[in-house]
Amino acid sequence: MPISEELLSILACPKCKGPVHYNGDQTGLVCDHCHLLYRIEDEIPVMLIDEAQPLAS
Repeated sequence: MPISEELLSILACPKCKGPVHYNGDQTGLVCDHCHLLYRIEDEIPVMLIDEAQPLAS
């Protein structure tokens, strides 16, 4: 089950405070500004900078 639209609309990148959106397969949230992927585990986004994965440029 994906994250509710209401929750997704208030989530922000903890690094730059910018908006995040789903990646292609909805297993994580992407910050386009920071080029980071925050994974989703058990329907809970892990919004920790240290746990984020850099995206390939």
